[in-house]
Amino acid sequence: MIKNIIPALRLTIVCLIFFVGVYSAIIWSIAQFAPGKGKSETVTQNGKTYYPNVGQAFTQDQYFWTRPSAVDYNAAGAGGSNKGPSNPDYLKDVENRIDNFIKHNPTVAKADIPSEMVTASGSGLDPHISVQGAKIQIDRIAKVRNIQQDKLNAIIIQNTEKPLLGLFGTEKINVLKLNLALDNLK
Repeated sequence: MIKNIIPALRLTIVCLIFFVGVYSAIIWSIAQFAPGKGKSETVTQNGKTYYPNVGQAFTQDQYFWTRPSAVDYNAAGAGGSNKGPSNPDYLKDVENRIDNFIKHNPTVAKADIPSEMVTASGSGLDPHISVQGAKIQIDRIAKVRNIQQDKLNAIIIQNTEKPLLGLFGTEKINVLKLNLALDNLK
């Protein structure tokens, strides 16, 4: 029995040293090359600091709307609704979101609304929408802010993030960065 315990204790000590010390030091070192040095990316504008990697609530007509959140954009309680696509409560929530979207964007047909504009992400904190999700909101924002649609198209193009290495993922737009750029328009 002691024959088995001694090697097990040695392996436990080696694993503790490696995973607590060496592995943590390697990950920390790699994080120093990331934006924010591993402490998250931040954007500061007008004296306020924002976290663009966490979804934010934008529901005013003067801004591009973000994706709905099942957790009310609370980063401490990230998660989805856990309701399946055939759940009557879920379907009612989505229908209400569609009706609200059309009410505020009367020039948009129901069939043209991208799914991310009316369904929450799995984490409830997704900060991105698709390019189409941004473009269908142009009419509303142009009217409210009295801005030419060409200017809004230009900031959408400037804030479009391309797929990783041009292969992985789709084009997307960080809504916070897009709205901050919108506020900077003169």
